[in-house]
Amino acid sequence: MSMVRLPGLAEMINVISRERNLPKHAVQAALEEALLKGYERYRRTLQLDEAVNFDEEYFFNFGVELDTEEEGFRVLATKSIVEQVENTDHHISLAEVQEVAPEAQLGDTVVLDVTPEQNEFGRMAAIQTKQVLSQKLRDQQRKLIQEEFQDLENTVLQARVLRFERRSVIMAVTSGFGQPEVEAELSKREQLPNDNYRANATFRVLLKKVADGPHRGPQLIVSRADAGLVVYLFANEVPEIEDEVVRIVAVAREANPPSRHVGPRTKIAVDTIERDVDPVGACIGARGSRIQAVVNELRGEKIDVIRWSPDPATYIANALSPARVDGVRLMDPEERQAHVLVAEDQLSLAIGKEGQNVRLAARLTGWKIDIKDIDKYDAEAEGQRFEQTARVAVEDDRESIETEVADSQPIIMPQGADLLEETDPLEESNPLERPDSLEEAELGVCD
Repeated sequence: MSMVRLPGLAEMINVISRERNLPKHAVQAALEEALLKGYERYRRTLQLDEAVNFDEEYFFNFGVELDTEEEGFRVLATKSIVEQVENTDHHISLAEVQEVAPEAQLGDTVVLDVTPEQNEFGRMAAIQTKQVLSQKLRDQQRKLIQEEFQDLENTVLQARVLRFERRSVIMAVTSGFGQPEVEAELSKREQLPNDNYRANATFRVLLKKVADGPHRGPQLIVSRADAGLVVYLFANEVPEIEDEVVRIVAVAREANPPSRHVGPRTKIAVDTIERDVDPVGACIGARGSRIQAVVNELRGEKIDVIRWSPDPATYIANALSPARVDGVRLMDPEERQAHVLVAEDQLSLAIGKEGQNVRLAARLTGWKIDIKDIDKYDAEAEGQRFEQTARVAVEDDRESIETEVADSQPIIMPQGADLLEETDPLEESNPLERPDSLEEAELGVCD
């Protein structure tokens, strides 16, 4: 059998395997595909003047066989045995085969060596092979990374800063001890403002996504701003959470506040079914040791640990910690709207700097919260105003619906014309919309 020589083939496979962190069989598979594409280019160039239709499936019956010992490759074609040959690349006559194998029958297949001569393969075919090999190796790397990390999504990994690209930080992560490092991207929006991303600095990051398909740059997308990172850090520091004595019910995090004058902050609601266990105290630890470890990892981010309650009023009051709440009035439980009454000296604390505290409390509880001064609060007047506002909203919505219905009535056309009717169903809309802060709430439930 003929062969196209490739001096240093075995060493080349070893070098690529080491440099790209790919197993040798993956490198060989990529090289075989690339050489087949090179052969296709050779055949197309060879038959430019002939009316041959090389469609996408034309070379499906061809394959490349590497020989690392003799350092070369062969091209093999699988052909069907037919009575009359129409395409010599796909068919071979029964008479020709029976000269070698008398037992052959129509419909059988044979594998033939169609390797071109060494000097015929050509420079263009070699260039095509090199280009395709580079692409196939990248595809193999992406496939292996996806298989390695797809089960690790939403878990926390140790990462090391490699370099900076535009506003992103490129980090090195591993799936486990002894595994090779893989590049991951930490975009600007997933960074923490208090982090110092210097070369070789290490951080804990949450693996948010393993990108699939033709994606330029790192395939792994990691985050320092995701609420899941806070959950992991507490579970790692608090044995009661790992033992399921204490559970994290909800987390609301603002890692990148809208204003640079406001620092990152997190509120986390915890609960327990054990009467003798204080869930908040368990998360804080003796002299704040446990929560301080989490704060240090998040570079000084403020964290409020509050007690979850099935009673909405109590839960809302706890969520506004550290402010002292004098009362909570549930104005519309169905639409989850509440008035919170606090003393004058607690107003700024309850609202927070640029509204951050009440905003996080709303995300944590899922309620729209209005902070009111208890000394100036008129319960009867506020109730009437609330009912009037709700009534006006309902009436406006009803008028809008009636207008749309009237517009959709059949129109009587002149005699001889057909009736035109609107066929689209009318969808009733909710008169009271929830605020944007609730729709964007970072609410997570841990079993």
